[in-house]
Amino acid sequence: MRTYPLTLATALAATVLLTGCSDDTAGGDDVKNADRPSDSACALGDMGVEVGAAAAPAAGDTGTVTVTLTNKGAQCTLKGFPGVDLQADDKTTSVSPDEGAKAQSLTLGKSGTTSFTITYVRAETGSPESLAVRKASFTLPGDTRTPHELTWSYGAVSWADDQKPSVSGFETSGD
Repeated sequence: MRTYPLTLATALAATVLLTGCSDDTAGGDDVKNADRPSDSACALGDMGVEVGAAAAPAAGDTGTVTVTLTNKGAQCTLKGFPGVDLQADDKTTSVSPDEGAKAQSLTLGKSGTTSFTITYVRAETGSPESLAVRKASFTLPGDTRTPHELTWSYGAVSWADDQKPSVSGFETSGD
């Protein structure tokens, strides 16, 4: 009689272990990120992305595009700045960090949020120091394989030396 409960317990443990080994990717974020170290780089595929803009209404005005990221995966870390590119029909240009900004490390738990802001000056369409941006894309530090693309509907961007666009560092959101 004593071997029956022990055998049943062993069978249950084996079932639980085999269930955890499934290669089913429909198991959700917890399964996908179960083996990720807690100090690993945040992956763009694990982030919810929301975009809000305070568009520059006319040439010479300053506008901002804020990207808010919500971590849907396991705890992860952002070290550095987002990589931002502005894409025109014939040219792609990288955006530099805000002058004087310092890269910092930010740890995001599951459901944690952060944001960064692209600041730009609207240019006169067709001027020699303007970039007719159609798309913007960004990557996260440590996860540069697949950029997230955004449609740019905020007008031409000034590329004059004293008006080049810039990107902030990651800012904490919430508590």
